[in-house]
Amino acid sequence: MIFNRITLKFDKKSISLNDYATNQKMKKSYIDLHCHPALKPYGKSFKYQPTKQNNLNSGRKNSIWHYSPPNFIERQFNKLLTLTKFTQTDLTALAKADCNIVVISLYPFEKHFLKDKMLGVKFLPDLLVNLTAGVSQKRIDNLRNHNSYFQDLNDEYDFYKQLDNFAQVINGVTFTYRLVNSYSEISTNITTSTATRKIISLVPSIEGAHAFETGLELDKNTADDTTVLNNLDTVKNWEHKPFFITLAHHFYNEICGHARSISIGLIKKNQNRGLDTDITDLGFKVIDKLLDNTNNKRILIDVKHMSRASRTGYYKLLETTYANEGIPIIVSHGAANGKRSIAEPHITDSEQSQYFREDDINLYDSEILRIAKSKGIFGLQLDERRIANKKAIRSSRVYWPSKKRRYKNKSDLIWRQIRHIGELLDKNDLFAWETVAIGSDFDGIVNPIKGLWTAENVEDIKPYLVEKADDYLKNHKIKLQTQNQISAPEIIDRVLFINANEFLKTHFK
Repeated sequence: MIFNRITLKFDKKSISLNDYATNQKMKKSYIDLHCHPALKPYGKSFKYQPTKQNNLNSGRKNSIWHYSPPNFIERQFNKLLTLTKFTQTDLTALAKADCNIVVISLYPFEKHFLKDKMLGVKFLPDLLVNLTAGVSQKRIDNLRNHNSYFQDLNDEYDFYKQLDNFAQVINGVTFTYRLVNSYSEISTNITTSTATRKIISLVPSIEGAHAFETGLELDKNTADDTTVLNNLDTVKNWEHKPFFITLAHHFYNEICGHARSISIGLIKKNQNRGLDTDITDLGFKVIDKLLDNTNNKRILIDVKHMSRASRTGYYKLLETTYANEGIPIIVSHGAANGKRSIAEPHITDSEQSQYFREDDINLYDSEILRIAKSKGIFGLQLDERRIANKKAIRSSRVYWPSKKRRYKNKSDLIWRQIRHIGELLDKNDLFAWETVAIGSDFDGIVNPIKGLWTAENVEDIKPYLVEKADDYLKNHKIKLQTQNQISAPEIIDRVLFINANEFLKTHFK
């Protein structure tokens, strides 16, 4: 079944009461700025012949529609070992969650997760990666043997394209997904959806500039500037150009330094090269080409995973070379660390910081202010290892089975981040509630907030977030500037939907 396409144009303007009412009508559960629906099914597709095929049969594990929420044993397995084998944002889960907009992250899986041996045993690296990522041994074999991240990028992009606009019936409702090129296409998909025929808009992004063919060797540079820039040109001319790219990722990519993101001792050493370094000469060329807006083909940059040095270098570039371009700063999936600034990393100005992880992969207050002033967006990562420290996680645990108690406790981990950022912006004479959104990182290599297992659970935790916001306003509303004294439901609606929607409306053209 193919749906007819129509073109609609919307005025672009800042949110008002009328806009809020309109958003309430079109609002679904939430917008996700960063997730990986294809990572597991694409990984499983290497088990079948032909490989890399996205199966329309949702019963097959190589289908992006394959629905595999966690059972009791898988939930306990995750609690014990923090491994997430189940799917979180398969398209069926997104359909059941009533999501109509998600930013998908294309990710050429990095080879440096693998080592020849661990503890003297050859199969341990394969087992560890397979358990962590939930792919397949055939995919692991492919990672060991292939020598082109760019080809892997194109293959995953093709995996999405294979079932673009193909129908899937779920609970009597016909769903399709469509890769989109602009917010006007998202609007069309929303307005043409009905109670019985619905369209999910997929906004492409890329995680890691290694995708352009860099960082293939762990201990030496392999990138050829001409090849990298030609590959980038190819991506800018895709049928569905990425909205943004996360410039760094887990390992050195010859583009810029990265932040520490791996704590597993057996792999951690592989991250050491390039850790905390600055943007390279090739990196500046890549940034210039990404931000070149010729023919409206700019690709924005996501600073998540960049080192402190490379983030600082990028901010300076925005203040100089691109000072008059109005380029927003994006953090697609991140958390605040509660510290004042990169220059003053040990000073805190907020009581909420006692609950946060101090890692420099998380963002400093001064950076959050930059994001807000640039009219950027901050996607809150729904990963316990990022959003809260061990003390906060321990205090949020529920030992007696109680879904209500779990959501009540776990919503604290999310609300503290929202509150910290809101108070920071309020103190600096900015609108407090328009910067934070959701960038779950679902189906990436994450340890989800317990109880917030999949996309379907976001709606479950929403009332508890509203309750937290309402309790906060009862005691602190008078301390906020007048513009920031909005209702608890609107604060949470902004985080779940409105802020990301307005950002896409303004910048996804």
